[in-house]
Amino acid sequence: MNILHINQSDLQGGAAVAMGRLHDGLLRLGVSSSIMASIRTTGSDLVHPLPPWGRKDVWLGAITRRLGLLDVNIVSTFDIVRTEAYQKADLLHFHALQTGYFNYLAIPALTKTKPAVLTLHDMWMMTGHCSNAFSCERWKTGCGKCPHPEAFPPIQRDATATEWKLKRRAVSRSGLRGVVAISRWMENQAKESILGKIPISCIHHGIDTELFQPLDRATCRSALNIPRDANVILFGAQYLSEYRKGGDLLLKALKALPDDLRRRTILLTFGEGGKSLGEQLDLRVFELGFVSGDRLKVLAYSAADVFVSPARAESFGLVLQEAAACGVPSVGFRVGGIPDIVRHGETGLLADPEDWEGLARGIVELLENPAQRQKFGNAARNLVETDFDLVGQARRHQALYRKIKDEG
Repeated sequence: MNILHINQSDLQGGAAVAMGRLHDGLLRLGVSSSIMASIRTTGSDLVHPLPPWGRKDVWLGAITRRLGLLDVNIVSTFDIVRTEAYQKADLLHFHALQTGYFNYLAIPALTKTKPAVLTLHDMWMMTGHCSNAFSCERWKTGCGKCPHPEAFPPIQRDATATEWKLKRRAVSRSGLRGVVAISRWMENQAKESILGKIPISCIHHGIDTELFQPLDRATCRSALNIPRDANVILFGAQYLSEYRKGGDLLLKALKALPDDLRRRTILLTFGEGGKSLGEQLDLRVFELGFVSGDRLKVLAYSAADVFVSPARAESFGLVLQEAAACGVPSVGFRVGGIPDIVRHGETGLLADPEDWEGLARGIVELLENPAQRQKFGNAARNLVETDFDLVGQARRHQALYRKIKDEG
């Protein structure tokens, strides 16, 4: 069976990382897998370009953006059917379809003769515009009067009711045969959405447990020039200042740490925005900047005592999974898919949403209890080995693909 994955990028962003790992897992099983993306950075022969934009895409975009409609201007998406990669595919696997590279109105045409699966890396395909609805539930009934027009991807005009209807129509006329939810929370959201009539499977992201594994902490700290006797808190995301990632809540939590503990503590960061974060803290900060290589990430995780995720919304939490694979316990909020990885009192500690004081208490508890930290870290590693193994994830997808193919 030949699987064609479609995403904006082959490597950049959480959805691309997760898709790439699935692609690798399928290849290990001997499944023919390839990727189609508008941003290609790997240079692999298995990564194909999306049809380029034409003049029509550009001038239509100037109109649709003012109308508050996103991506419907990209008529070049319909040209995917003419590509060799599409014609060779037996099944399409859509990933993150937003952010200006794909026209969701083309889904019925693309799936007319090819069955397809959609992975929900966020809520975008369920809503009238946003990737994360936070506490808003208007997406269940039709959107309109959007309370968060600035949420990613932002809109200039509220046409969320219209976009919601267009998405519902595209889904109802499509050949989507399966929806993959990456967490139990996402599965529940999908069941209440315009996707609810399509079979939904919860398949967590997988991770290479041979690459992401615990390394000697002292050696890793030496390699990163971090004092061996310090308490190290790690915070990582692609964009640390993004509202959804909760950097402002982490600032409040860290400022609430006891003075003696704060003096012995270092904040280690990776991602864009670490410098700005450090300037607002009376705390030593080590910035790694944007990290694209997994081996450097493993060094960072293994150098840490605790990983902290102050995210306000999280569909799954790849960084939490990576930390767990490296035997590092986490502290975070009880939101989205985080509890699938951070199991309170077992692999880490959870606070209620927005409760930065509870987040601070969790950080203090783990930093001041090495034995508990080690126990949680070991449990986190065991959880990854049993529930999030890369090949196991690929096998579950392979079974889903076969079921869809057998059903005809």
